[in-house]
Amino acid sequence: MKVTAITVQARNPDRVNVSIDGSYRLSLTVAQLAELGLRADDVVGDMELQELEAASTYGKLYQRTLEYALMRPRSIREIKDYLYRKTQTKAIRSRTTGTVSLREGVDVQVTEHVLEELIKKGYVSDVKFADFWVRNRFVRKGVSVRKLRSELLAKGVSSSVIDETLAATERSDEDELAKVIAKKRARYSDDIKFMQYLARQGFSYDDIKSALQE
Repeated sequence: MKVTAITVQARNPDRVNVSIDGSYRLSLTVAQLAELGLRADDVVGDMELQELEAASTYGKLYQRTLEYALMRPRSIREIKDYLYRKTQTKAIRSRTTGTVSLREGVDVQVTEHVLEELIKKGYVSDVKFADFWVRNRFVRKGVSVRKLRSELLAKGVSSSVIDETLAATERSDEDELAKVIAKKRARYSDDIKFMQYLARQGFSYDDIKSALQE
């Protein structure tokens, strides 16, 4: 088999299309192309072609996962969940014919490699994610430390990272409770029900009583 053409993609100049024996076969990033040393007119065997296709799959998944990670800081568990979905076989319906075909998911080893590289390069970090979450979560509405802790645990962040992050924050239950009361007080004519609502948000009864008496 022969590499008959290598052309830069019109929509993404960082990727190139590779044609084998006159037909499009796969795409690579410019960096991958340089690393592999692939050139037009190169002859490739079955094993080499498999390696090129594996590199293509990895490059595409890495780029998509990186874009997902950069939308906002993500926890490692969030990225793992995202990558897990990419391993699942999906039913794809053609827009033109309406026929349904199955698209196999990505190999688990590829997703593990992607996650490893994202962590290694600092794009995914539970420490950075926890700091972002605590600094930005419900800043105007108010949120209890208890609820922040619960949310971070649900995102897969370890207790030690959560403890360090919460210890460093300037947000306090007293200030956050005042925000919630200011925003929600008018909705409750019954003080008992309002106190129950605030307790469900993670605030202590002592703090609630003290705040409502002010």
